[in-house]
Amino acid sequence: MANVAEKETINPELPGGLIPLESWRLPETSVHRSIKGALRNTWIQVRAGFSPDDEAFESLDDLPVLSRGQIERFAPDPDYGRIARLLLQSVVESPVNNPVSFLVAPPFSGVRKALTVLADEDSGHSRHLIMPPDNLLMSDSDAREWWDACDFSTPWVIPELASFWLRHRSGLALVRELLRRVAAGEAGEGLIGCSSWCWQFWSYYLPDARFQPLTPAPMDAGKLGLWLGGLGVPSSDSGVVARMADTGLWVLPSDPDVLGEGQKTANFLRDLAALSRGIPGIALGIWQKALRARPEEEQLEPLEKGDHQSVRAQCWVAPLNKLSLPVVPSAAGRGLAFILHALLLHDGLGGDRLELVTGMKGHEAALALNRLLRADLVEYHESDGVWRVTPLGYPAIRRQLQSDGFPVDAF
Repeated sequence: MANVAEKETINPELPGGLIPLESWRLPETSVHRSIKGALRNTWIQVRAGFSPDDEAFESLDDLPVLSRGQIERFAPDPDYGRIARLLLQSVVESPVNNPVSFLVAPPFSGVRKALTVLADEDSGHSRHLIMPPDNLLMSDSDAREWWDACDFSTPWVIPELASFWLRHRSGLALVRELLRRVAAGEAGEGLIGCSSWCWQFWSYYLPDARFQPLTPAPMDAGKLGLWLGGLGVPSSDSGVVARMADTGLWVLPSDPDVLGEGQKTANFLRDLAALSRGIPGIALGIWQKALRARPEEEQLEPLEKGDHQSVRAQCWVAPLNKLSLPVVPSAAGRGLAFILHALLLHDGLGGDRLELVTGMKGHEAALALNRLLRADLVEYHESDGVWRVTPLGYPAIRRQLQSDGFPVDAF
């Protein structure tokens, strides 16, 4: 009965809601295929009533990647306006009762985009948006004067705290003064989003600071199935349907109670949750890359409404080990690592600031960025003029930085 109640109360757009930071746990991966697993998969295929020859594909070349229109149909970006409302509701319902709430999340969790929406008057939850100054290099007195000029009389929001500091001896004053005011109760009612990498730095820099941050629950296999299935626009009452291209096992819908008798699910979502570290934006990027479809299946509909056993797969899913994901270049120098770590600490940096925090010369930084760009590990965002790591490159980047001895986040 507890499971039923959970399914009824979980929100597919923010599965798991917000949880205390210390409660976050990395999703577990499945046991990779062994001889026993291969025999089990063969037996499942027999019981499910199909053979690999007629329901799966020997080569992924037979299945083209999805077009942009198909991605918008099956795996579009989430509605950040709705996520913003859910985040605000979760903060209000949280037992943590502080005037200023902190939402800490790993990169690509969508928190920054969602909190930015809260400042939009059309969102229905308009909050005063506090943006960082152009110059982040300040003395302590300059920082006090800058915050004195901010309006804390009405509810406010800072979408990303990482935008308010630089890892430089003169770039810490703004955040230091803000955290002092929050701790002293001098900042009114506010909401602060913070990258997990930025939070890791400031938790180490100010170990006595205790703000009881909240974070979105990690996307495990069950939450991913609910979330990814809810993103796409269903072409029938059965919703988005996806099956493994190599075995024909079901990926979506992922709920065994929804599937028909004899229809078995794959371990794909569990492995995707582990590979993406439970981060929705990374999982979605890999999901979009893994989806395949035959053009003629765009028009296929269930033979009988509501009958999952008569539904043909709307799209097929390539195995994770068949995907080509970015990797950190071999024999990468410390310069590349310093750049990647700096980009994560600050949730993106422009060229000038990147040189400032890494100590690299202009031509050195430019050459390193070009190498990272060609490896699909970073990309340039024209909208705000900064370099950021890519969602598909993030898992490899985090592993490499941890291996190289850099301090990493807790996610």
